[in-house]
Amino acid sequence: QVKLVESGGGLVQPGGSLRLSCAASGLAFRSYVMSWYRQTPGKERDLVATIGVTSRSPTYADSVNGRFTISRDNAKNTLYLQMNNLKPDDTAVYSCKAVYFTNVYWGQGTQVTVSS
Repeated sequence: QVKLVESGGGLVQPGGSLRLSCAASGLAFRSYVMSWYRQTPGKERDLVATIGVTSRSPTYADSVNGRFTISRDNAKNTLYLQMNNLKPDDTAVYSCKAVYFTNVYWGQGTQVTVSS
């Protein structure tokens, strides 16, 4: 059974930092392209960042480029998202996604709230 479990969310003040993790099990993690998405109530889920199987040339949404860093540890089957200089607009549920050809899996998400 494939599981993607996010953690690390919480309440942080503007300008603060958080590190999200996505622990994967039941799949060949190193073969999957991994992404972080975020969603706010009433809006579509937006792509935040993507990292390939070799971790080269990750891509970012314009809104987070320069503030967020996506990374992966294939030995630990874990995906990360380091979020710095957080803004109130970053408030959302953050979810990880794993893709390998037609195999697509999602985690349940973790809430990030940026507020003073």
